[in-house]
Amino acid sequence: MRKLTYAILAISFILFSAFKTNKPAYSLYNEKGKDIKYDKLLKQALEADIVLFGELHDNAIAHWLQLELTKDLYEVKKENLILGAEMFESDNQVILDEYLNGLISQSSFEKEVRLWPNYKTDYKPLVEFAKKNNLIFVATNIPRRYAALVNKKGFEGLEDLSDNAREFIPPLPIQYDSTLNSYKSMMEMTGMGSHVTPNFPKAQAVKDATMAYHIMEYWENGKSLIHYHGAYHSQDYESIYWYLKQANPELKIVTIHTVSQEDISTLEESNTGKADFTICVDKDMTKTR
Repeated sequence: MRKLTYAILAISFILFSAFKTNKPAYSLYNEKGKDIKYDKLLKQALEADIVLFGELHDNAIAHWLQLELTKDLYEVKKENLILGAEMFESDNQVILDEYLNGLISQSSFEKEVRLWPNYKTDYKPLVEFAKKNNLIFVATNIPRRYAALVNKKGFEGLEDLSDNAREFIPPLPIQYDSTLNSYKSMMEMTGMGSHVTPNFPKAQAVKDATMAYHIMEYWENGKSLIHYHGAYHSQDYESIYWYLKQANPELKIVTIHTVSQEDISTLEESNTGKADFTICVDKDMTKTR
């Protein structure tokens, strides 16, 4: 009996210790910084025309939640779900389509498309999900050579592009609001030296404009589009969000933002209000690249 009592006490101590030292990998907050459940995010995402999922590129939790949310949206939306991503440039759309439609091999696709270093761990699962379920996946970003051109010559540099090249970018002239904090703050960045010129934020803006343009090119009433991109591209309801609203003010857009903190039990004030939903991840979380 004494041994049984000791065993029960030992098990109770272990269970209590496990509960006491429980360490969640992330917390989820609404725009006011209130702790919420994933179901709330999913409900609003299902009601949206477009979901802008802002990630930290090397954050494993954000990438896992991107895939999980995509799966859950597909369970309801089926073929009416469209995927899109910053990580694929618009001039690679043909190659991406050929792979999704089974016309070229996986090795040919991965060899010919300009893939990010963390593609296999973070973005390949999304592409393969689209392929398995016959979903459209949009390569939304501007070809990087054209973003570099804007950084060098401003938006005017795009006017020298051929008609074929202009198929990969929005119609000219590019809308631009230099008073938006997402661009204004780039001019105030320290430690950049001579690299900060008036064209620097324009190179960012042309990416946002192009991503929004291609999102609108594929989205239509009755469809839902989830877009994956760096958190900066939609935080504070600016950047891609701003360009989408310029194109269609009636769009129902849900924004998701990702941050990391040492303590995730409360969302820091500086991270509050950045989006409709904020994923707060422990700073010690494993990086994916």
